[in-house]
Amino acid sequence: MGQAASMIAAAALIATIVLASMRVAHHAETLAVKVGDPYGTMILTLSAVAVEVIILAIMMSGESSPTLVRDTIYAAVMLDINGILGLAALLGGLKHGEQPYNDDSSKTYGVMILTAMGISMIVPEFIPDAKWHYYSAFTIVAMIALYALFLRMQVGKHSYFFSYSYPRTEKKHAAAEEDHDEESTATSIATILIGVVLIGLLAEFMSAFMDTGLKGTGAPPAIAAIVVAAISAAPEILTALRAALRNRMQATVNIAMGASLSTVILTVPVMEAIALYTGQPFIMAMAPVQTVMVMITLIAAAINLNDGETNAIEGMTHFILFATFIMLTALGL
Repeated sequence: MGQAASMIAAAALIATIVLASMRVAHHAETLAVKVGDPYGTMILTLSAVAVEVIILAIMMSGESSPTLVRDTIYAAVMLDINGILGLAALLGGLKHGEQPYNDDSSKTYGVMILTAMGISMIVPEFIPDAKWHYYSAFTIVAMIALYALFLRMQVGKHSYFFSYSYPRTEKKHAAAEEDHDEESTATSIATILIGVVLIGLLAEFMSAFMDTGLKGTGAPPAIAAIVVAAISAAPEILTALRAALRNRMQATVNIAMGASLSTVILTVPVMEAIALYTGQPFIMAMAPVQTVMVMITLIAAAINLNDGETNAIEGMTHFILFATFIMLTALGL
C-alpha cells in the first residue's frame, strides 16, 4: 500500500477511534452523573487514560520513536491545561465573566502534576544509562504511591477539595440526570469495556498505517504523540467546554487538571513496567524546550488558578501557550 493510501486509512481509523472513544466517554459520563463528583470526574479521566495507555502500548510494540511515551505525555499536558482549560476559561469568561470553583482542587492538582513530571520526566536526564532500571522501578513505586494517596483524598474525607456547591437552579441539569438514569449501569460498564477493547484493536492497524504513511515525509516525530493525546482528550474537550458554558467551572478544572495528572501518574508506571519487562528503556527525559513549556504552563496555572475564579484573560494566556506548543511542534521542536 502506498503512502497516500496509508495516510487515508490511518485518518479513517483515527476518526473511528475518536468516535469509539466518545461513546466510551458518553457512558463514563452516564456513570459520572449517577455517582456525582468527585467520583464522576475520576471515572471520566480514568476512561480517557485507559484509552491512551492501550494505544501507546500497542504503538510502542512496533517501530515507533523511543520518545513517543514522553512526547505523548507532554502533548497531553499541553492539550489538557493550555488547550482544554484555556479555551473553556476563555469562552466561559466571555459569556459569564468570572467563574467560581474550589481553588483547593487546582492547587492540589498543580503541585502533584509538577512533582510527578519532575520525578518521571526531568530527573531522568541525570540518571546514568547503566542504572536506568533502578530508577525506572523507583518511578513506578513513586507514581503508585502518589496516586494511591491522591485517590484516597479524592474519594475520602478530603473529597470536598474537588467539589463546589452551585445553586440548584438548573432544571435542564436535573432533566439531563433523568435522561442518564434511563441507561442502566451494567450497559454503561459493558459498553466502556467493549469500547476500550475495540479501540485497542483499531489502534494496532492505525499504528501500522501511520508508520507507513509518515515514513520519509519529514513530518515532525511528535505528530504521532499529538494524535494519541488528541484521541484520548477528544471526549474531554466537549465535556469541559459544555461545563464552562454552563458556568460550572469546577467540572472543567477537574477534567482538565485531573486528566493531566492521571496521564502522568498512570501512564508512566505502566510504560516503565513494559520497559523493565522488555529490557528496552524509553527516553523519558524531556527536551529543553519541553521542560521550559511545562514550567511556564505550571507557573501560569499556579497564578491563574489561585483565587477560586477564572476569567477570559486567564483563559487566553493558557490558549496562547497552547498555540505556542502547536507552533513549536510544527517547527520540529
